Amino acid sequence: MRPELTKRADYAIRAMLALSGSSGEGPISARLIAEDWSIPVRFLPQVLGDLGRAGLVRAEPGRNGGYRLGRPASAISLLDIIEAVEGDSRRRSCVLRGGPCGASGECAVHAVFAEAQDALLTTLSAANLGELSGLRTAARRVPVGQGPGQSPT
Repeated sequence: MRPELTKRADYAIRAMLALSGSSGEGPISARLIAEDWSIPVRFLPQVLGDLGRAGLVRAEPGRNGGYRLGRPASAISLLDIIEAVEGDSRRRSCVLRGGPCGASGECAVHAVFAEAQDALLTTLSAANLGELSGLRTAARRVPVGQGPGQSPT
């Protein structure tokens, strides 16, 4: 089992990290986000549009316009970002049959997968953009080949 992101969710998370990393510096253009975060420039406006409709980003038109966060980074969860571009993350079909569980009740593994799904959604909901941006900034300060808490030899 591989929990993987779609390209759309991947690009959305990267764009939100870019915006959270520049918080307070003014709006950032889509072109700059695309270049700095390796996101196809033709695809980014669609992703930013989805994020805007969800209230996660704000577009500022004009010569010096661009995008900025729609609310504080600490108030935006990873789940918020994923669901803004992918829709509701809750699985609605049976993992064994691909459709609804049988008319006679739930399948034998329903409860186990429901619990696993709840745990994943809870974890994604608890991870906020402010914390993730802080981790990324801290990771940049660690010299190559040296993990956090290790001293140089």
